[in-house]
Amino acid sequence: MRDWVLILAIGFGVFGNWVCGYEAEFHFNTTEVVAFLEESSASAANPLIVGLTLIPGAAAKGAVCLDGTLPGYHLHRGFESGANSWLIQLEGGGWCNTIRSCVYRKTTRRGSSNFFEKQLAFTGILSNKAEENPDFFNWNRVKVRYCDGASFAGDTEDKANNLQFRGQKIWLAAMEDLMSKGMRNADQALLSGCSAGGLASILHCDEFHSLFPRSTKVKCLADAGMFMDATDVSGGHTLRDMYEGVVTLQGVAKNLSPTCTSQNNPTSCFFPQNIVSHIKTPMFILNAAYDSWQVVSSLTAASADPHGAWKACQKNPGNCSPAQMNFFQEFRNQMLDALKGFSMSKENGLFVNSCFAHCQTERQDTWFADDSPVINNKAIALAVGDWFFDRSSVKETDCPYPCDKSCHNLLFRS
Repeated sequence: MRDWVLILAIGFGVFGNWVCGYEAEFHFNTTEVVAFLEESSASAANPLIVGLTLIPGAAAKGAVCLDGTLPGYHLHRGFESGANSWLIQLEGGGWCNTIRSCVYRKTTRRGSSNFFEKQLAFTGILSNKAEENPDFFNWNRVKVRYCDGASFAGDTEDKANNLQFRGQKIWLAAMEDLMSKGMRNADQALLSGCSAGGLASILHCDEFHSLFPRSTKVKCLADAGMFMDATDVSGGHTLRDMYEGVVTLQGVAKNLSPTCTSQNNPTSCFFPQNIVSHIKTPMFILNAAYDSWQVVSSLTAASADPHGAWKACQKNPGNCSPAQMNFFQEFRNQMLDALKGFSMSKENGLFVNSCFAHCQTERQDTWFADDSPVINNKAIALAVGDWFFDRSSVKETDCPYPCDKSCHNLLFRS
């Protein structure tokens, strides 16, 4: 199977800054580039288009976007055998960690429902076609929009700057509204998400499970949510520094796992490596071993590479020197080590492929297509389905780059 690559022609340094939420001062909008990494692929033929639902009672509960507008979701009803099954997909889209970056975020669809698309294409795990989504195509499928900037986990405000950090309340309002629309009667339910939404599915997994009676089969899936507390190329901790801002600014600490916060500081408990082994609900971790978001925006961020020694390498792993590739191999090893305890549970699932990629569930080409990424000849959709329905144990870990020729690597051209 040949290597498969996707080339994005963008201003790479600007992309790296935006997705982490460090800076808001640039002169063009890169949100669509981030969406391309985190969401659906244009490769799906005639995708299902689903309209937006704003949650009418949310404001009365204090559940509002950064700018005070109503949160929302897109729901496509299940049918036939899937009529009483529910899949909740939490949208991703980075974070904001400073007043300035959050004020900027209010002017985008990541901080205000005024800018939400009124319709979204449902592809990959959200598709309604059996040939594109074999196990979940006829479920009730929901895409919950992301407009808080803290992975649906904050709860405070900044009146001086008219900022509402209400991610936790948005999460609760969305779940309550969906429960009233039939989710409370679910026979089975799967909480999923990609990127910042993947982190949110980890943070909220046990809470999601608690919404249902014991008779309901409940599991969680985190796609590209395994953000690592790793050392960057300068020896610093770019992502930890940013997460500290998110947790502090948005009042996240009180909504983090008490099991974790009793032993660690709140910022550490925003990192999945300190949470996943303590989650009681069965969970599936899907992640690229060389997550392209973390490569660009954390490990080799401009702040960590002021002289640009990593620019060519971060755009294309084929340009990396042996020493640079060794750095990425060590990052992969750290991720696998962090998942050892998690993978010991027979109820958990794992699919870590050795790709330079980010978010693989909503993109049709990576979720389930003729040339989708595979490990041991098993595509991602089939691995997740086998795990959810207990058809087989799924603990798939790829050999190191560049052994996997099925990868859909994200390459960048400035």
